[in-house]
Amino acid sequence: MMARLAPPFSIFTQSHYWRPLLSSHNAKHALTAATNFSITSLARTPKSRDEGTTTTIKLSSKSRRKAFYESPEGVLLRKLNECSKDGDVIQALRHYDEARKLGVLLSLDHYNKLLYLCSVESAAGVPHLGLKRGFEIFQQMLNDRVQPNEATFTNAARLAAAKEDPDMAFELLKQMKNVAIAPKLRSYEPALFGFCKRGDAEKAYLVDADMVESGIVAEEPELSALLEVSVNANKEDKVYEVLHRLRATLRQVSESTLGIVENWFNSEYAAKIGKEKWDVKKVREGIARGGGGWHGQGWLGSGRWKVVNTQVNEDGVCLSCGEKLASIDIDPKETENFAASLSKLACQKEAKANFVHFQTWLERHGPFDAVVDGANVGLANGHNFSFSQVLVICCC
Repeated sequence: MMARLAPPFSIFTQSHYWRPLLSSHNAKHALTAATNFSITSLARTPKSRDEGTTTTIKLSSKSRRKAFYESPEGVLLRKLNECSKDGDVIQALRHYDEARKLGVLLSLDHYNKLLYLCSVESAAGVPHLGLKRGFEIFQQMLNDRVQPNEATFTNAARLAAAKEDPDMAFELLKQMKNVAIAPKLRSYEPALFGFCKRGDAEKAYLVDADMVESGIVAEEPELSALLEVSVNANKEDKVYEVLHRLRATLRQVSESTLGIVENWFNSEYAAKIGKEKWDVKKVREGIARGGGGWHGQGWLGSGRWKVVNTQVNEDGVCLSCGEKLASIDIDPKETENFAASLSKLACQKEAKANFVHFQTWLERHGPFDAVVDGANVGLANGHNFSFSQVLVICCC
C-alpha cells in the first residue's frame, strides 16, 4: 500500500501484492502471493530555516485512540460493528458504498466485518446479494493490497460454500496455508461440510487429512458429517475409523449423530461386512493397548446388529443384554501425551530446576497411583495455610 503525504515524504509499506481471483475451465479460483515491495522512507532535508522545518508530534495511546475514534475510518468501523451485531448486511453495504465515494481508506478490520456479514447472509436471508457483493468486496480488498488474514480467507471460503462450490473453498484454504497463515477449525468447515453435503466422500477425506496434518482436532459437527457421508457411501473402514474418533473425542453424542449411528447398524450393508475369522490374541492385546472397551481390529463377525434403546445400572450392567460394560481407561499413548503436556506446562509456570528435582524424587521413590498436592490441601477451607490438614492427609 502506498500512502502520499506532504511533498517531502514518500513512503512504501511492505506488503504482499495479491493478484485478482482467476477463473479457470474448472471454475476454480486461486490467490497468488507475488513480489514484495521494499520499505523505503525518503525525507528531504531543508536547505535553510526559511524553507521550514519538519516537526514530529508523538501522541499518547489515549490520544491516538481518540483520533481514530473520531476519524472517518473509526466512524465507519463503529457503524459496521453495529450492523454485525444486528446482522444487517444491507445497511453495512450502504455504509461501505458511501465510504468508498468519500475516499475513506478501508483497513483489514473493515473488510473482514463486511465479508463476515456477506458470508452469513449468503447462507440465510439474502443469498444473491451477499454472494455478489461479498466477492466484489473481496476483490476490492485485494486490489487495495490489504493483506488478508485467517478470518478473511475463512469468510471467503464461506462465500464459496454458499455458492455450493466446496472446491473453491478448499482452494482458498490451501492458498491461506501457502502464505503461512495458520488455519483454524472454522477454516475447514466450508469445504468439509460442502463436500459432505454433496456426497463427495473422497474429497471430504482429503479435507479431513489436511486438517489432521495441520494439527486441527475435529469436533462432533465435523465427525458427524464425515460419518454420514461414509455411511451413505458404504465406506465401512471409514465408518469404523470415525466411530472410534467419536469415542475418543466425546463422552456423549447429539440426537442427530445418534441417528446416523443407528442408520448404519440397522442397514443391510452393515449386516454383510465383517471378518469371519480373527486372531483372539490380537483382539485381547488390542483391548489392553487401547485402555479397554475396544480392540481396534476392525469389524468382526457378520449378521444383523441388534439396535435398542437401553439403560445401564449403577454397577455398569446393560439392562438389555445383561453384559457389564468395560471400564475404559486412557490408552498408553494418550497418557504419555498428557504427562508430556503437564511437564511442559509445569516447567513454564515453575522454576524448571524445582520441577526436575520433583520428577527425580518420583522416579526414585515411585511409582505412585496418585500424588496429593500438599499446597492445595493446606489451603483448603480457608485463606491461611494449615499444616494440620496436610498431616491428616499424610497419616491416612
